[in-house]
Amino acid sequence: MRHFKYSFLVTFIGLAFAAWWGYSRGGTAGALQALGIAAILCIMEVSLSFDNAIVNASILKTWNKFWQDIFLTVGMVIAVFGMRLLFPLLIVAFAADIGLAQVWNMGLNQPDEYARHLTDHHAEVAAFGGMFLLLVFLNFLLDEKKELHWLGHIEEKIASFGKIASIAIMIAIGVLLSSLTMIEEGRQLAVLVAGLWGVLTYVAVDVVSSVLEMEEDDPKVGDMIKRGGVGGFLYLEVLDASFSFDGVIGALAITKDIVIIMVGLAIGAMFVRSMTVYLVRQGTLDKFVFLEHGAHYAIGILAFIMLASMKFHIPEIFTGLVGVAFILAALWSSVIYKRKQLLS
Repeated sequence: MRHFKYSFLVTFIGLAFAAWWGYSRGGTAGALQALGIAAILCIMEVSLSFDNAIVNASILKTWNKFWQDIFLTVGMVIAVFGMRLLFPLLIVAFAADIGLAQVWNMGLNQPDEYARHLTDHHAEVAAFGGMFLLLVFLNFLLDEKKELHWLGHIEEKIASFGKIASIAIMIAIGVLLSSLTMIEEGRQLAVLVAGLWGVLTYVAVDVVSSVLEMEEDDPKVGDMIKRGGVGGFLYLEVLDASFSFDGVIGALAITKDIVIIMVGLAIGAMFVRSMTVYLVRQGTLDKFVFLEHGAHYAIGILAFIMLASMKFHIPEIFTGLVGVAFILAALWSSVIYKRKQLLS
């Protein structure tokens, strides 16, 4: 439980703040309502991001304790205030061409107008996040160096195509161009640009990581930058952003109160991060070898769900259940694989 002590502390502080906020706006009934909504949002965030935690853990397990702690502390601040609060505000500010202070006031005093601006630009954000998540999935699937294959020879054959340079980028851009058929003609350029920014962001983070790997033996860099440390940190934060905005949009279907949304999603995000560190330090991914595979397949499905959501409404409960289904299937496969290894 020691890995979750800060999560429970954040939960206590967050729910207390939610209750105070609700009470200040609607008395006892408002406090109870705010508590209930914050709890629901927390559960929703954890269910939507469990596969994210497993992928994070597969990367974090190669880091030292310093970078793991940075991810849990500095990364948490970025996740809560940057992705759950500031990022949506910036989108509305850009869309409505107004200042951040005005957007904040809009969110507090005109929540319906704030929500309208945010959802009006869902397609662009879905294209950005969908492309980034799709490349995360494709680069895992097309990794020719991967020795263990969840789907056996089929997955091994697909992975062999990873020898072809830039094949993941080619597939991702092809999917992006195909998805434009779901968008009305007047918005296709904006969605295309957003999707290309998602591709560019993935490539840029990969470049940063590669540069740091080349410099890791430089005494000027020192021991604080380990392989994948800074580059990996940036990668995980962008990955979190791709997940988090989908949660923000889903939260708007439950409440328009941006303070309660931030509190509820922040508590959920904290538990996801604690879960990530727990998986790393308990060696769970080494015990259940297909969990990483299941999480990446869930991310691949989520990428296509995000792209489809540019035209179709897809319930958040469906998105969450798909991820959980892949995780459970991977867990079961891991248990069977372990039994066979013991018997052989």
